[in-house]
Amino acid sequence: MTEIIRTVKDMTAISRRLRAQGRSIGFVPTMGALHEGHEALMKKARHENDIAVISVFVNPLQFGPNEDYDAYPRQLDLDLAVAESAGIDYLFHPEAKEMYPEPAAVTLHVGALADVLEGAKRPGHFDGVVTVVNKLFNIVRPSAAYFGRKDAQQLAIIEAMVRDFNHDIEIVGVEIIREKDGLAKSSRNVYLTDTERQEAAYLSESLEMARQLITEGTRDSKVIEAAIESYLNEHTNGIVDEVAVYRYPELTETEKIDGQCFISLAVKFSHARLIDNIIIGESE
Repeated sequence: MTEIIRTVKDMTAISRRLRAQGRSIGFVPTMGALHEGHEALMKKARHENDIAVISVFVNPLQFGPNEDYDAYPRQLDLDLAVAESAGIDYLFHPEAKEMYPEPAAVTLHVGALADVLEGAKRPGHFDGVVTVVNKLFNIVRPSAAYFGRKDAQQLAIIEAMVRDFNHDIEIVGVEIIREKDGLAKSSRNVYLTDTERQEAAYLSESLEMARQLITEGTRDSKVIEAAIESYLNEHTNGIVDEVAVYRYPELTETEKIDGQCFISLAVKFSHARLIDNIIIGESE
């Protein structure tokens, strides 16, 4: 049975005891509204470690002034059921005041990795992400932490943070979990209308179309970006917010697709902004 832990003091004591016993801890940080994508992360953490821990914490620091912090789905009972089915030992569920009892005297700031893609659209977002993940790592003290590749920019930033701050933690990227029609699993999919839900499947189809163009020899990044945007405009009524090709994990622009590259897109529907991506290249 999954045990809910609500205070930093209690979670820290548990993690300290487990580490002293020599037990490995697999950790999945989440904001709740758990779906099959989270479940895949949790099952991998459970399979690869002695103890599996998740956090369910809607982090206010990563929401901008016009974003959906108050509206973000909170469903602890449902999340607990998913965690228990995945074999999670501990669910860390602090209140915001527990995580941030006082305004921070020292803050973290992400550099160039946050100047593109989601970071450019949401200034300060990734500063909030690395702040909370850094705190969670210090509280849970995991052996390994698991993140979905759907948020590939976030994954690259977390990997850089772990490297720069010398966290003794293995970061494990887990492949995107998709619906049968290809739509990437996301907590925000519930905001789609029935028509938008049908159209949303074309996000992944546009990326597969791009993959096929690359397989056939197209290497010009601008050609690939234009093809994806045209495909999305033809098949959806959403607003194409971004289509970009970057080197990965450096997240630097490239005119030509070679080595390992990251193709990312974002589409705005009436009440949801959806992202998707594929990684092409040597380490794919």
